[in-house]
Amino acid sequence: MAKRTVQTSEITEKVKQLCTSASWDLDDDLITSIKEGLRVEESPTGKQILEQILENARISRETKLPSCQDTGFAIIFLEIGQDVCFEGGDLNEAVHEGVRQGYGEAYLRKSIVDDPAIDRKNTRDNTPAVIHTEIVKGDRVKIVLAAKGGGSENMSGVAMLKPADGIEGVRRFVIERVKKAGGNPCPPIIVGVGIGGTFEKCALLAKKALLRPLGSHHPDKRYAAFETELLEEINASGIGPQGLGGRVTALAVHVETFPCHIASLPAAVNVNCHASRHKEAII
Repeated sequence: MAKRTVQTSEITEKVKQLCTSASWDLDDDLITSIKEGLRVEESPTGKQILEQILENARISRETKLPSCQDTGFAIIFLEIGQDVCFEGGDLNEAVHEGVRQGYGEAYLRKSIVDDPAIDRKNTRDNTPAVIHTEIVKGDRVKIVLAAKGGGSENMSGVAMLKPADGIEGVRRFVIERVKKAGGNPCPPIIVGVGIGGTFEKCALLAKKALLRPLGSHHPDKRYAAFETELLEEINASGIGPQGLGGRVTALAVHVETFPCHIASLPAAVNVNCHASRHKEAII
């Protein structure tokens, strides 16, 4: 197959657009899920919170202003067709420049510090982004941006379970993480669960699980049932919207799996707040 050339300037422009739109245009599947949560929520306080979330989303979309002050760490997933050739400069720098322009031109909050533990000086342009790259078949480039807020990210975790812990061990770990998080990640939340792989692979699986459309299910019926069971147990916890009590603590639980070593059972939980901001584009 003939190679297809993509200019890195196109990557910059798309990333800039995604950074901007993700901050104010919440996806329809999320809005639908929140409306369903409002229908089943019994707590008066919980209902009021969900109504306010929907109103905030409406205003944000109409005014094109951020739905939350924490406009997030820019996480970029690149699916690059193996028949694509890039011209015009460094691909990673093109992504960073898109984030730099998007957060700058839209006046989004800059939340990234250059040194994590000592100096902690703000980079002032929300870069660098975190970039995950995957080579796939074809001649297209798919860009997925997840704008990940610090409050929800802080509630995530990885556990290296024993194989003997099995699926019940994973269940206990997920429920414990959500209960420990309480109202900190601004529920109703979306819970991404990664099972298998290695220490770092299961964490990436959990994060990618958050990109799935709400209402979708794992293709394996056993794990699809596990998703439903986890969601029911989480919503029975009583944490509720914004942690103030109620039936709607989570809108969805998404599980992703990967083969693992015979001696291991890695598991990870990555949490999204109710905003769940992600956008994608294909070049």
